[in-house]
Amino acid sequence: MPSTETPPTILSPATATTDPMAQGMARVDAVIRERLTSDVALIEQISHYIIGAGGKRIRPRLVLLFADALGYSGDEPYELAAIVEFIHTATLLHDDVVDESSLRRGRATANALFGNAASVLVGDFLYSRAFQMMVALDRMRVLDVLADATNVIAEGEVLQLMNMHDPDLAVDAYLKVIRYKTAKLFEASARLGAVVAGAPRAVEDACAEYGRALGTAFQLVDDLLDYEGDTQALGKNVGDDLREGKPTLPLLIAMERGTAEERALIRHAIEQGEVERLAEIVTIVRRTGALQATREAARAEAQVARERLFALPASAAREALLELCARSVERSS
Repeated sequence: MPSTETPPTILSPATATTDPMAQGMARVDAVIRERLTSDVALIEQISHYIIGAGGKRIRPRLVLLFADALGYSGDEPYELAAIVEFIHTATLLHDDVVDESSLRRGRATANALFGNAASVLVGDFLYSRAFQMMVALDRMRVLDVLADATNVIAEGEVLQLMNMHDPDLAVDAYLKVIRYKTAKLFEASARLGAVVAGAPRAVEDACAEYGRALGTAFQLVDDLLDYEGDTQALGKNVGDDLREGKPTLPLLIAMERGTAEERALIRHAIEQGEVERLAEIVTIVRRTGALQATREAARAEAQVARERLFALPASAAREALLELCARSVERSS
């Protein structure tokens, strides 16, 4: 979107201002608690366990920030933000079952505590509760955006499953999974803020493009942290992606740049989901500059997101969205 305006400067995490959405996010948490009610005790137990684990809450925050940046001051964004968080939580419950994960956000996963069957079914409950809330809002555009998002996310999950243990995966195919599985809900969250504010379609699309680029950057950093972080900081087991046979960008770049012997080692690890030689693979990934290259790819996506904010008037909310670009890319957990 061409503009003669001087590009807004991305703030570094060190210069972060007071959270302008703190009160709004507290209202979202109140809606979440209210809407989680069920006569089935296990549903409430698991739902509260996974929601209560916290997390960055970026997706609901995007709904509030874009609605605020576009001048909307009603109550609907809080409901929409809670809906988005329910959908996200449902995907986490299902993901952890598929990936056989045992740790998330520093705590045992729901499937590790309550079993796979209960986790899948409670995930289904959260999906259906989210759609009940959408219907209650009586906005066809909201239903359209979120129905499309949940369908694309499901496609992304299946694509990722098909790509498991494939060391020959093309980078474009890897990025497609990210855009379907992760970035789509970021995109929908940003678009919803514009929808509820009644923004013109061009502005709505710019907001959605911001969300898509930010979500892509966020996942790229998640993937590099699997080889750069530590379990305590990440809240998940380092090396989980490799154990699951996921050919993420750091591994794809390391294979491209490494020696024949290093390529063979990484290829075997992806094919077998083998982590016994994880330390060697981390050394290769670092030596080949794959982590830095992945971080640079994330920064390029963050720059795309930043440029889309030209569509918004200057405000504290826009500054917070700019800051979110920096935080998402430069984080270490």
